[in-house]
Amino acid sequence: MTSLPIQELIGRELGTRVCSYDERDAILYALAVGAHAEDISLVYEKQLTVLPTYPLALGLWAVWATAELGAYDVNTTLHVGQQLTVHRGLESAGSIKTSARVDHVWDKGSAALVDIVVTSDVFDAVYTIFVPGGGGFGGERGSSATAAPETEPTLTTSFTTRADQAALYRLTGDRHPVHIDPAAAAASGFNRPILHGLCTLGCAALTAARALDVDPAALKELTARISAPVFPGDKVTLDLWSAPDSTLFRATDSADKAVLSGSLTFG
Repeated sequence: MTSLPIQELIGRELGTRVCSYDERDAILYALAVGAHAEDISLVYEKQLTVLPTYPLALGLWAVWATAELGAYDVNTTLHVGQQLTVHRGLESAGSIKTSARVDHVWDKGSAALVDIVVTSDVFDAVYTIFVPGGGGFGGERGSSATAAPETEPTLTTSFTTRADQAALYRLTGDRHPVHIDPAAAAASGFNRPILHGLCTLGCAALTAARALDVDPAALKELTARISAPVFPGDKVTLDLWSAPDSTLFRATDSADKAVLSGSLTFG
């Protein structure tokens, strides 16, 4: 049972945590977001490059720490938004001291959105968590999501997820039951376990880099709205629009439903 009013999360400091990883962790993450054996710099420890989206897996501790404050049940929440700023590349293995806080709680009426900020000298990130039934407390509603361009995309590509991809991605640290337990998925309104939003986002970033013929390690910033689930085994179409300082993207499933949208900046 929850006991803390959700609006009292605003401004809560979540403390610090040293996030350690090794080459095996980085390689596992790369494979979990669609790297192939031929992507040797991503999967071979002798010349390993760590994907810039990997820190999002490291910072996820703050999402669980927020839920532990007792304002909502983490098992009913969904990850619906993400921001990332990369300050420098990761070593092939190491430790990162991270700090976290709850930046804001937005009142969406029947639900709430909780923004959780994680900072470090390597990356900064904002995780946006959807809390069903958490709204209605009279708080700020916040801005609406930015729509994808109506023009024809500059480039269209795709990736196909694997049937076992959610089971594999769980090993990077996100053990939310909705991604593995059919009963938990059903309780959240899905007919089977769904792929992690961060897994879909990692796949999209890697696929975009390939399509744009840029080094995936050159990613500097991303913003994303996670608007619908991808199921393991689904094919995802990725539309890309070139913009002056970034690449806008929209990902859709086989039914042409938007599942991701946002921007990527490579430097």
